[in-house]
Amino acid sequence: MAKTQMQDTAADILTGIGGPDNISSFTHCATRLRFELNDTSKADKDRLEQNPKVLGAIAQGGSHYQVIIGGDVASVYNAMNQLPEMQARNSKSNDDVKAEARAKSKGKYSWLDSFFEYLSDSFRPLLGVLLGASLIIAFTAVMEAFGVVDTRAADKAAGWVFIDAMWRSVFYFLPVFVAYNAGKKLRIDPWVPATIMFALMTPDFIGLGEHASVINTTNEALGTVTQSIDIFGLTLLLNDYGGNVFVPLIMAPLAALVYKGLQKVIPSAVHMVFVPFLTLVIMIPITAFLIGPFGIFLGNSIGTGLAWLNTNAPFIFAILIPMLYPFLVPLGLHWPLNALMLVNINTLGYDFIQGPMGVWNFACFGATAGVLILSMRDKDPVMRQTSASALAAGLFGGISEPSLYGIHLRYKKIYPRMLVGCFLGGVTIAVLSAGSGGVQTNAFVFTSLLTTVVFKPIVPYLIAIAVAFFTAMLLIVLTDYRTPEEREESLARARAARETEEEEASLIDDSPAPEADSEAAPAAAPAVAGATAATAATAVVTATQLRAPATGQLVAMADINDAAFSAGALGEAVGIVPTTGTVVAPVAGQVISVAKTGHAFGIKTDDGVEILVHIGVDTVKMKGEGFTPKVEKKQRVEVGDTLAEVDFEAVDAAGFDPTVIMTVVNSKQMSDISVLASGEVAQGDPVLAVEK
Repeated sequence: MAKTQMQDTAADILTGIGGPDNISSFTHCATRLRFELNDTSKADKDRLEQNPKVLGAIAQGGSHYQVIIGGDVASVYNAMNQLPEMQARNSKSNDDVKAEARAKSKGKYSWLDSFFEYLSDSFRPLLGVLLGASLIIAFTAVMEAFGVVDTRAADKAAGWVFIDAMWRSVFYFLPVFVAYNAGKKLRIDPWVPATIMFALMTPDFIGLGEHASVINTTNEALGTVTQSIDIFGLTLLLNDYGGNVFVPLIMAPLAALVYKGLQKVIPSAVHMVFVPFLTLVIMIPITAFLIGPFGIFLGNSIGTGLAWLNTNAPFIFAILIPMLYPFLVPLGLHWPLNALMLVNINTLGYDFIQGPMGVWNFACFGATAGVLILSMRDKDPVMRQTSASALAAGLFGGISEPSLYGIHLRYKKIYPRMLVGCFLGGVTIAVLSAGSGGVQTNAFVFTSLLTTVVFKPIVPYLIAIAVAFFTAMLLIVLTDYRTPEEREESLARARAARETEEEEASLIDDSPAPEADSEAAPAAAPAVAGATAATAATAVVTATQLRAPATGQLVAMADINDAAFSAGALGEAVGIVPTTGTVVAPVAGQVISVAKTGHAFGIKTDDGVEILVHIGVDTVKMKGEGFTPKVEKKQRVEVGDTLAEVDFEAVDAAGFDPTVIMTVVNSKQMSDISVLASGEVAQGDPVLAVEK
């Protein structure tokens, strides 16, 4: 939507809600604008729902009022705030309103709510790149499972090294990404904490490990080497911080305290220079000398303790591992354990951690499967896509991060249910493998469905991960994973999606064609067979070319003033702003639908291309006024046959966009659809080319 159109939309919503003076506070969630009004009686529901961008308007009781927008809600929210009349008012910001709402919802353990919220907001923006990297890892895991490549081989082909770089870019620099997001969450310049973490990952810092004065100390328990070096008389531990998110999560709040403290004592005129500068000067040494080594020490201590526990109390160990991992992974404390797994394989010839760890992984994936089932039941498109991708990365790649960062840390009710699955799965693997010394493996793998074959004994392992998976899944399905407000937001997304589907159904006429339709095509066959050679040639062309149904200015799909069409939800489309009142058939074929209001027509060509000609945006609300259909359902039409006569002056007077939209409904079945024209077009000009 163009900027001026978005501003017009925002201004119309503002008028419909009763004007800026009627707004006490104003925020938005994933799909809707949320208002607290001074007088809800001033909100005009009918006017609001006439707005093309508004999917619905709901009074929530008291002073609360919601206007459902859908996925474009942030753009509408920003456009409203940019209106001069809104900028002149004094109201709470979006963040302030959300903070107040969270404060009201926090219970006895508000610090725990704040902690999980901090974790969630530090990881949530990374979901897209995490999913992308995880799917690359899943691919390499599959290749390794089938013996195509040994990912741990020192001499593996350069191509596989390059593929490793593709996904390691995300996980290695994860501390920087987390630091940036944590800085935004804490309302400081996010590049400051990001730069602090970058300082510990530069070639200069890493290169200190090759300095002549470096001191190497061997950890006998873990089989690792710790390096230290003297820096201005102080001992600096040299650690690899790649992938460790525990350090930035601790560092960022302290950096925020320093940053905001400096803002109070430094004149505002020089904030830009001296606040970031002094924060870096203070925090980089503190992080390098104190926070970083503390995070590494904590992780190494956990690894040493687990090695002792597995030797002296293997039954407890088998239960403890799946119960600890849900907390270790989000904090990045599981990396030392991954190193311990490799040490075990190199020294003992087998590893004892990955088996119990698999129980946690499958409890995690089971919880994600439960979320997927509920999102499918509720028809929530956002969570369905998120959970389906995360579940695929988990089951086939053994990757838990998309589930954790994308779902589990966002909804605090998930963890207690997932932990039950971890516990029961741990008990199962402990009991069933007690006589065999526990479940072991001689390979370092991602615990997925594809790598179950490397674990011995395999039967106890399979039973344990199944118990963990289905326990977590069933608990999520039976008790839900959302608070009432979160569930209401999910259902709102589902309602918005259903409204789009219902609109599509109304456009294409949702009454099923009678079986006699299947006999109509043979009846028309003689006419086609008896046509002249010229007519036959035309039929071949029109089967692959869509002609302009109206004369006027061509509009690209992305610029169509309707969310469903512009997003391609109804197929590849173009629009034409008409200059005449006649709309014609763009192809030859059978009319398969005629909207009762006369504003939309479906045509199916002889070779199976389904076309929808939709006259105007939201003109279904005109209930047929101004539309005179000239064809009927099951009638055969040729290119240029009149579909309808339209009084576009009436459409304009009613306040609707007159754009004639032509879309290929079954676009996904086509191999290619390309635009053939631009600018002004005349009826019958080639507009789209369709290849099956």
